[in-house]
Amino acid sequence: MQRVYGAQNEMCLATQQLSKQLLAYEKQNFALGKGDEEVISTLHYFSKVVDELNVLHTELAKQLADTMVLPIIQFREKDLTEVSTLKDLFGLASNEHDLSMAKYSRLPKKKENEKVKTEIVKEVAAARRKQHLSSLQYYCALNALQYRKRVAMMEPMLGFAHGQINFFKKGAEMFSQSMDSFLSSVADMVQSIQVELEAEAEKMRASQQELLSLEEAVYTPDFNVAAPQINRNLIQKAGYLNLRNKTGLVTTTWERLYFFTQGGNLMCQPRGAVAGGLIQDLDNCSVMAVDCEDRRYCFQIATPDGKAGIILQAESRKENEEWICAINNISRQIYLTDNPEAVAIKLNQTALQAVTPITSFAKKQESPCPSQKMKSSEVENDKIVPKAAVIIPEAEQLIAPGTPIQFDIVLPATEFLDQNRGSRRINPFGETEDETFPETEDSLLQQMFIVRFLGSMAVKTDNTTEVIYEAMRQVLAARAIHNIFRMTESHLMVTSQALRLIDPQTQVTRANFELTSVTQFAAHQENKRLVGFVVRMPESTGGESLSTYVFESNSEGEKICYAINLGKEIIEVQKDPEALAQLMLSIPLTNDGKYVLLNDQPDDNDGSPSENRGAESEA
Repeated sequence: MQRVYGAQNEMCLATQQLSKQLLAYEKQNFALGKGDEEVISTLHYFSKVVDELNVLHTELAKQLADTMVLPIIQFREKDLTEVSTLKDLFGLASNEHDLSMAKYSRLPKKKENEKVKTEIVKEVAAARRKQHLSSLQYYCALNALQYRKRVAMMEPMLGFAHGQINFFKKGAEMFSQSMDSFLSSVADMVQSIQVELEAEAEKMRASQQELLSLEEAVYTPDFNVAAPQINRNLIQKAGYLNLRNKTGLVTTTWERLYFFTQGGNLMCQPRGAVAGGLIQDLDNCSVMAVDCEDRRYCFQIATPDGKAGIILQAESRKENEEWICAINNISRQIYLTDNPEAVAIKLNQTALQAVTPITSFAKKQESPCPSQKMKSSEVENDKIVPKAAVIIPEAEQLIAPGTPIQFDIVLPATEFLDQNRGSRRINPFGETEDETFPETEDSLLQQMFIVRFLGSMAVKTDNTTEVIYEAMRQVLAARAIHNIFRMTESHLMVTSQALRLIDPQTQVTRANFELTSVTQFAAHQENKRLVGFVVRMPESTGGESLSTYVFESNSEGEKICYAINLGKEIIEVQKDPEALAQLMLSIPLTNDGKYVLLNDQPDDNDGSPSENRGAESEA
């Protein structure tokens, strides 16, 4: 009965704790919490039901304590203790009687002392009376115990039965009506969840079968090397990469870690870590593919100030290019726009259109530079007679697909090797340090322009200026795609014999092109500050190579084209002194006697040349 009562008390405590736990379910942080709203509301209702049940269990526990446990405890503590006490008293009375009888038995026969005899007799009589009384009380208690034990057995069970009946009656009255509809709705909800579970399990089994039926090539890291499907519009990326760590002066180790982008940050989370840590800020950074040791698919992230950063390795060409594209998009801070996905798609489409060969140049505005005017028309009796329309070649006929682009005049690696060799550096562009150019002293034309080198690339033809426009398009697109913003500033000296690129700081000639080797030159038709020219150079094998050089000028590119055109005309007419004199007379003079080029005339509005006008020529 104590165990029953203890179990009932435990039930009260358990239902109380259960109610609290049901309310605390919504505070638990589950990784998968889909559909928990319905469950949370249902558990709240169940918590109220458990609270009400707890009240009934508490009342039942109290009733069991009063009607079941208390009677049996009273029987044990009162009745059994009383019988045990009377038994002890009866034993003490019997011992006293035995002692008094022993004294009475030792009385002598001859010399009898009446006084002693009388005292012993009285003592025996008192002991017998006391023994008789205690025995009667003990026997009466034993007789009464036979009845009390039966009552003590029946009364607790009666109390237990009444308590349980009252518990069930009150529970039935409390929940029979309100709980039926609720329990049926909960049963329906559980059944629907079970149906969804079976459907999801079937769907997952089908997906597993589909995955197992795929070819082994799908699991190969780089199975489609030739034409991988690359998503260039990513604004976030995650996956495993190998991080290069330097362990010594010449030794390195590679560690495979999980990387992911978060906003404008590149994060890394090692195995077993709870969260990721910041590796590098990607805002305004630059990223490019690099050759690193004997590993493939490596790329390097550089800081905005140009310092080399971390080197990472992807597992395939597709992953490598997608990481580079994603970091490029993030470095432009596209993620801060309202619709970053659309902005990324638009920027990449623009870049792809820029490098996609255009089969027709008919849509271009017709604003030919002086070089175009020379080759598209003939001058007869001071009248311009247009030539027949020229067929525009395809882009593939102008520049071979995949032609590399050089973005700097002198590569840092070349300078490093030259310094270590200790010998005289030979620049492929013809740069020299100690050579003098005597032709500049007696040149009829000297024109200086401030330009910035954008890039150069090999071309297939120099028959049309369209090859310059295509080279401009590909150079600018490549700079935009690879986030290349550095440009080398130089002074472009146009003389009647050569084109010279001079370092503005050291006055060292970086490159020298004979004017006779310049076969085409043109300015961009929309961006007037872009200019380019094609140079034909002999090769060691006996053949000739064609290269296009693209520059951005502080002044209009038309002025540079006019200067080059004038230099080539001077070369042509130098053979005929009269024609040369006629040409020089056609060039206007300034007040101080210097020759000025076309479009260098002072502005009629303010009477002074603009800041971006080219320097005056000297003859």
